[in-house]
Amino acid sequence: MSTFTSEIRRRRTFAIISHPDAGKTTLTEKLLLFSGAIHIAGSVKARKATRHATSDWMEIEKQRGISVASSVMQMLYREHVINLLDTPGHKDFSEDTYRVLTAVDSALMVIDAANGVEPQTKRLIEVCRQRDTPIMTFVNKLDREGRDPLELLDEVEQALGIPCVPMTWPVGQGKAFGGIIDLRQQHMRIFKAGADKRSEDDADEIVPLSDRATLLARFGHDFELAEQNIELLQGAAPTFDSEAFFAAHQTPVFFGSGVNNFGVQEILDALVDLAPQPHARNSTRKDGSLVEIAPDSDGFSGVVFKVQANMDPSHRDRIAFVRVCSGRYESGMRLKVQRSAKELRPTSVVTFMSQRREAVEEAYAGDIIGFTTHGGVQLGDTITAGLPNQNELQYTGLPFFAPELFQVVELANPMKSKQLQAGLVQLGEEGAIQVFRPIAGGSMLLGAVGQLQFEVVQHRLKAEYGVECRLMGSNFVGARWITAQTPEELRKFTDRNAVKLAYDSADTLAYLLTSPYDLRLTQERHPEITFHALREHAGLALQQS
Repeated sequence: MSTFTSEIRRRRTFAIISHPDAGKTTLTEKLLLFSGAIHIAGSVKARKATRHATSDWMEIEKQRGISVASSVMQMLYREHVINLLDTPGHKDFSEDTYRVLTAVDSALMVIDAANGVEPQTKRLIEVCRQRDTPIMTFVNKLDREGRDPLELLDEVEQALGIPCVPMTWPVGQGKAFGGIIDLRQQHMRIFKAGADKRSEDDADEIVPLSDRATLLARFGHDFELAEQNIELLQGAAPTFDSEAFFAAHQTPVFFGSGVNNFGVQEILDALVDLAPQPHARNSTRKDGSLVEIAPDSDGFSGVVFKVQANMDPSHRDRIAFVRVCSGRYESGMRLKVQRSAKELRPTSVVTFMSQRREAVEEAYAGDIIGFTTHGGVQLGDTITAGLPNQNELQYTGLPFFAPELFQVVELANPMKSKQLQAGLVQLGEEGAIQVFRPIAGGSMLLGAVGQLQFEVVQHRLKAEYGVECRLMGSNFVGARWITAQTPEELRKFTDRNAVKLAYDSADTLAYLLTSPYDLRLTQERHPEITFHALREHAGLALQQS
């Protein structure tokens, strides 16, 4: 096996998804802690804690105690490179999560043992199912009183529409939580409360299942009940099948308590042993036809799935997060942005440990790297270097959903108009909000899928650009990106409907809706125009025309 192929096989790239407060960010910290990537975990228990989660770097996240932006972290565990993407749990930032899910090979779903599968988790599951993303499941907070594990498994199966395959099983729960039985290793890990630090003295007590007398003496009825449940599941549940897991036809399930460092080891080991390595990805040619690009293809290619401005406020930088899809990145490569055919010259290329960055000398398919740029890169851009027929390549699948909420931006200080313009352009390019420029002129419009997006943008405009603004109501209730078969048809429609048309941050034309009936009536009157709820569909239509 070549060094190149072996490097790709060492990669594991996954996202953590969950409903808010299921313990996702805490689990992220503990995975970093167990891998040795960090030595002390940030506290996310209290909103006013002096230590904050490593992955929550924005000031507004620290104030609210929630994740509103996805974060990227890389760690080394058992000679494997693990790229972990922590996603926003709040539904108002689901677009960011959906885009992150296009950059990973698998997902880890975190479920609160007391609450089960909650609404936001169901929405994220649906996105994974649409992409056939393999899902591992972690049932969290077993140290608290929760629901029956068998009942939880049944609910996960109903939500996912696929069978569960338990890899660990709890012995008791709440105050009686004794630990977990590892069905792969055939032993029981005895529960003890965790800490923010890891040391050599932290080794858990492990008892082999063959020593049943000891386990019965210590845990009595709870251990017997766990044995009965395992026997029942072995008769009813399928055995683990990696091909079925990779095809998203079954989910391995783990139990534990992230805040107590418990069950985390099993998750890390499963990521190495069970999770998929980088796989081939779809791209389009200029004629619209699909082609698969293998991870070990010659030349480098990657896709921009996130752009973040001002991660380091002292440098006013912009970082394009790129999922390496094929080949090998090497420092000093001549990079090309496929959309614009222009050369990309990043001032630095880095990997991430939340806010900490390290310069990249090389990266392989599956890795997430950041290009520090001063513009010229947008969400969804394909970046290449040294590819044969590289003008043919454009990766697909990055979603931009039509916003349902709109507000008009009004400056408190008209002298700050240039700063406002710069701030909105950058925030629009990074996908924090959708920014629309009415073609008939007038104030800029902000479009969002959730109200909290407006609050975050208002906060960031003030904190990062020194711009105070008011957000006023708008009479628009939705948007659709539009395309036509010919430029003449599009021009006629534009002339007749100028007051309802605007360009977004990618200069894609959108029709703004004033009522739920607006779209239906306009479609009936203009059958030559196609209205797209996803911007990527509009982009594909334009590409093929």
